[in-house]
Amino acid sequence: MKGNAVFKSGYNRCLQRLGALSPGAALPSESDLAHALEVSRTTVRAILAALQERGITERRDGQRRLARAPTPADHFPDAQTLSAGATFERRFMEWILTGDLSPGQLLNAAELARQFGTSTTTIRECLARFQHFGLLERRPNSSWLFGGVTGDFVREMYEVREMFELRATRSLLELPDSAPAWRELAAIEQEHRDILAHLDRDHALFPQLDERLHRIIHETTRNRFVLDFYTVVATLFHHTYRWNRDDAKPRSATALVEHLDYIAALRSRDPRAIDASCRKHLRTACATLIRSLEARATTPSCAGAVV
Repeated sequence: MKGNAVFKSGYNRCLQRLGALSPGAALPSESDLAHALEVSRTTVRAILAALQERGITERRDGQRRLARAPTPADHFPDAQTLSAGATFERRFMEWILTGDLSPGQLLNAAELARQFGTSTTTIRECLARFQHFGLLERRPNSSWLFGGVTGDFVREMYEVREMFELRATRSLLELPDSAPAWRELAAIEQEHRDILAHLDRDHALFPQLDERLHRIIHETTRNRFVLDFYTVVATLFHHTYRWNRDDAKPRSATALVEHLDYIAALRSRDPRAIDASCRKHLRTACATLIRSLEARATTPSCAGAVV
């Protein structure tokens, strides 16, 4: 099977879309899939071949059809779907959030390349991205000043996120009912209910579901700057969520309920209801993340963020 990040990432996104279909349903055309997954026709053909090989799809009546619903075991691990640059970004963010870095500390690109076992080019590209978001400031002699993940940083980040996400909801509302995004939203809504029904067992599944929901909304904008920003938000969330699992269940329960209210507002297509539910959820997320940072600064065990 084709073993690269583009293929595996596209394959996982395709599984998410197939999850909104019923067994026996016809698959979209190769060109429609290529457009929806943002990959080449060649990659789509490799994805379709792998789906058929795994028994997820089948040829029937001259059409490709869904043979069975995809399961979590069908997906490639997240680490395998990331490019070298994206892999480093996640490792670097985790290092920032779990290490002993202090605001005002200087970082050296060459030393980071040796520490993480990657090229200086990859390091510089990543550091430049974090500079764009205000986490780092470039200094002479290949050094970078770490600004720190502070309460002010989080407040500014969520202020921008609110603007971007509310704009993205308008893009979603412009889509017809038949658009794949609405089918995916329906599937995600059911997954929220399933987790709530088995919260003791499944609450740890929430972070990935959270990212899928918000990413679907952001992707409707087809705006590279919006998506680039959300990638940093999602990376920050995933690592802060892991800081302390002691209260993960009630945090997940709160977020799941807020998500269901948000999804209901989206499905109603009522702009006022969408605005209210989106702002409420993001305010909760911002406040929880700030509490997480404050607790992290005073004790090794702290609450994670619900985004």
